[in-house]
Amino acid sequence: MKTSSAPTLRSPQELLAALDPDQREVAEHLEGPMCVLAGAGTGKTRAITYRIAHGVATGAYEPTQVLAVTFTARAAGEMRSRLRDLGVSGAQARTFHSAALRQLDYFYPVAVGGRRPELVEHKAGLVATAARRVGLPSDRALVRDLSAEVEWAKVQMLRPEDYSERVRRLRRETPGGLAAEEVARLYEAYESAKTERDVMDFEDVLLSMVGILRSRSDIAAQVRGQYKHFVVDEYQDVSPLQHRLLQLWLGPQRRQLCVVGDVSQTIYSFTGASPAYLTGFTQEFSGARTVRLSRDYRSTPQVVSLANTVLAGRGGRSLPSGAVELVAQRPSGPAVRFDTYDDDEAEAAGVVAHVQRLAAAGVPLSEIAVLYRTTAQSEVLEQALAQAGIGVLVRGGTRFFQRPEVRRAMVLLRGAARTETANLSGDLSVDVRAVLAREGWSEAPPAQRGAVRERWDSLNAIVELGDQLAQVRGAGLAELARELEERAEAQNAPTYDGVTLSTIHAAKGLEWDAVLIIGTSDGLLPISLAEGPEAIEEEKRLLYVAVTRAREHLVLSYARARHAGGRASRRPTRFLASSWPSPEEAKDTRRRQSSSSKASRRQAMEEFLEDNDAGTVALFEALRQWRAGVAKERSHPAYTVFPDVTLQSIAIIKPTTLPQLSAVHGVGAVKLKEYGADILRLVSAHGAAGSGA
Repeated sequence: MKTSSAPTLRSPQELLAALDPDQREVAEHLEGPMCVLAGAGTGKTRAITYRIAHGVATGAYEPTQVLAVTFTARAAGEMRSRLRDLGVSGAQARTFHSAALRQLDYFYPVAVGGRRPELVEHKAGLVATAARRVGLPSDRALVRDLSAEVEWAKVQMLRPEDYSERVRRLRRETPGGLAAEEVARLYEAYESAKTERDVMDFEDVLLSMVGILRSRSDIAAQVRGQYKHFVVDEYQDVSPLQHRLLQLWLGPQRRQLCVVGDVSQTIYSFTGASPAYLTGFTQEFSGARTVRLSRDYRSTPQVVSLANTVLAGRGGRSLPSGAVELVAQRPSGPAVRFDTYDDDEAEAAGVVAHVQRLAAAGVPLSEIAVLYRTTAQSEVLEQALAQAGIGVLVRGGTRFFQRPEVRRAMVLLRGAARTETANLSGDLSVDVRAVLAREGWSEAPPAQRGAVRERWDSLNAIVELGDQLAQVRGAGLAELARELEERAEAQNAPTYDGVTLSTIHAAKGLEWDAVLIIGTSDGLLPISLAEGPEAIEEEKRLLYVAVTRAREHLVLSYARARHAGGRASRRPTRFLASSWPSPEEAKDTRRRQSSSSKASRRQAMEEFLEDNDAGTVALFEALRQWRAGVAKERSHPAYTVFPDVTLQSIAIIKPTTLPQLSAVHGVGAVKLKEYGADILRLVSAHGAAGSGA
C-alpha cells in the first residue's frame, strides 16, 4: 500500500524499546563482527533491520554505505519494506546475485571492455546442447540433474579440469551414474557453448565480480568505499563462491559484518551451501560477538516443543552444535495431531477433511498449507481438493510474475493507465475488471480445473489486489501497475484465496496459521535417496523447517501403503519415533479431540446466544439461512461460504459499508466481492425491522 509521505526515522530510544533483550543486544552492537544465531520464528529480520535503523539514527551508519544481502528476491523486498517503514532510506537490500550483477554492469565496460554477455536464466538448453556434443543422453530428467551438477561445480569454484578429482575425493555421487570424467567433459562443453553464444549464467555473474575485484585494486577500492557496513541473512546457506565474493567486498582487515543464520535450517547442501561459514564465524573473525535469538514469537508451545524434539533426535539428546533451542512466547494452542492412513488417496481425503474443519473454525484458506517432500506427492492432493471445490496455490511451479497471463496483464494495465484515461471510470475496482476482461478474466471462475483455472486465479489475484488498493484514496490503474512492478521485483505475489501446496524446500521462509505435513514416513522423510549420516541429518533439518512453518495448527500424517490394497510397508519417520502415537493412543486422542471440538463449538454457540440481544441473534439466524441457500445453489459445503464464527461477528458488528464488512475476520476480498452486497442488504433489512418494532 502506498502512503502519502515517507515515514520519519525513529529515535534510538524508540527503536531499542521495541525489541526484546536479545534483539536489543543485536541492535546495539554497531561496530565489529557479529554472529546472530537465530532460531525459527525468533524475529531475526526485525533484529537486523532495527540494527541498521539504530546505526543510522545514532549517526554510526551512513545509510547509502549499508548493504544487506539475502538469498531470495522476496526476502530482500521484505527487508527493504521494513527499512522504509522504520524511516531508513538509501540502504541497499539485495540478493547476492542482484548486488553482484549491479556492480558487474557498472564496471564491465572498464574492467573487461565492450558489452556484458547476455544473462541466461536457465541452463537446461545449453546443458542439453553440451550433452549431445559429448555423446551423452539429453533426456529431460538427466539434463535437469546435470544442470544442478554444473551449478554445484561452479559455486565450488571448480574448473572442468578439477571436477573429477574433487568428486572422487568427496565421494560425491554423479548424476545418472555417469563417470566423473564424462560430467567433466560435459561441463567443459557447456562453458564452450556459452562462449560461442556470448551468454553468461548466474554463477558467472559472481565469478566475474570475484575476478574483477581480485585483479583490479582500483575497482575493489571503489566498491569498498561505497559499502562499509554489511549484513548477510541466512548465512547457513552461503556457498564457497558467495563467501569469496563477500571477503572481497569486505577487503583485508575490514570487520564491519553482521551475519544471521540458523544451522538447523541448512537444507540446501546439495546446491553447494555450507553451514561451516556460520559455525566457523568466530574463528574467521577473531573477537566476534555471538548472540542467540531463542524466543519464538511465531508458533504455539505445542509446535515449538515438537520442533525441539525433532532437532534433539532419538532419546531427546542435546541439540546439534550451533542449534538454538526455541522458547515459545505465544499462548497455548491445540495439540499437534498425528494421523495414519491406509493409502495415499485416503491421506488426501483426510487432508480435505482437515481443511474443511479448519475453514469451518474460521481459518482462512490462504492461511492453510500442505507440505511434502517431493513434487510427485502433490498430484493426488490437487485432485482431492479440486473435487471438494477448494482452491489451491501450488508453490514451486512457475513464479507468479513469470506467468504469461500475468506479464500480459501488467502490460495492459500500464498501457490503459497511460492512454485510456478518457475511457476510465476512475473507480479502480471497475477499471481493473474492464482491462483484465480483455485478457480473459470473468466474474465467475471457470468450471474447468488445471491450467484454465490457474490462469483465471492469476488474473483474479490482480483484481483482488486492485480491490485492496481501491480503498486508498486516489489509487488508480497507474498505482496498481506500480504496485505490481514493485512486487515483481521483490517476488511478492498477491494472496490467493486457496490452500497452499508446497514442497518443504519451497516453503522455507514462509509461515501459515495451519500446516499439514504429509508423507512423514521413512522412505519419504527421510527420502530413500539420502545415504550416510550427513544426508540423514539434512533430512531431519528439513522436517524441522516444515514443523516451524506452523503458527497454531499442525498435523502430521503418513499412509501405510501407496495404493489401496497395496502392501502396508511404510512406517512413521524415524525422526518422530518417540512422538508418534500407537494406533490405540491415536484412536483415543482423536476421540478426545473430536469430543472436545464439538463441546467447544457448542459452548461458543451457547455463549453467543447468551451474550447478545434478540435482534443480533435474529440477524445471525437470517445470515445462516442465506448461507444455506447459497451453499445449496452452488453445491458447496456451507462452511466454504462463511463459517459460523464469521457470521456471528457480522451479526454483532452490523456493518453498513463494504470497508466495514472487509474488516471482519474471515471476509477477504473475494468473498467481499461475491457476497458483500447481499450481506449488507440483510443487515440493513434487519436494522429497519428492528427500528420499526
